[in-house]
Amino acid sequence: MVQGPDTPSDVAFSPAVKAIQATKGSREAYARMEAQRPWLDRITPDLAQFIGEQTSVFLGTANAAGQPYIQHRGGPAGFLKVLGDRQLGFADLAGNRQYITLGNLSENPQAFLFLIDYERARRVKLWGTARVVEDAPDLVARLRAEGGKGRPERAIVFSITAWDVNCRQHIPQRIDAAHVAAMLAERDARIARLEAELQGYRGRPTAPDL
Repeated sequence: MVQGPDTPSDVAFSPAVKAIQATKGSREAYARMEAQRPWLDRITPDLAQFIGEQTSVFLGTANAAGQPYIQHRGGPAGFLKVLGDRQLGFADLAGNRQYITLGNLSENPQAFLFLIDYERARRVKLWGTARVVEDAPDLVARLRAEGGKGRPERAIVFSITAWDVNCRQHIPQRIDAAHVAAMLAERDARIARLEAELQGYRGRPTAPDL
């Protein structure tokens, strides 16, 4: 049986990582962080809100030999759902039938979720385990995203071991196309209102010269 981390950050800061940190001169700072601002293993209200806003996430898994694989998952906001204070889930949609993620999870439950908001320059890393749930129509119905496309085939449930907010540095700003369209529509509507007001002023009689 694999022993869990002593502190949540130990899931990432293994002895090998700590040794490198010590060699490179950052171990002392991270030791202070672990004492003063430890990573969390529960979903806070802020994290739940952030998760509910995401339309794109990346799921990392690895096979028994350690070969990693990253898969993108997307859908309408809310497709990745909070199921409990340490649990997330999403409906697994019919795809290209490679089943790499399913195969990896069948022999290695260790998994990783990476969430990034390009518009507001925020990213969250979540370590944990994941399992595939077949033949659970009630759970799949609960996880199905309202307005989502695709055919749900099963559920994937992610249990959190630790999570952390990553540095904002070097995140390029990208704005969602739907958000841009909404902003442009609001701008065009405002211009139309102003033009209508201006036309009204032009049609008013001017005061006579005294």
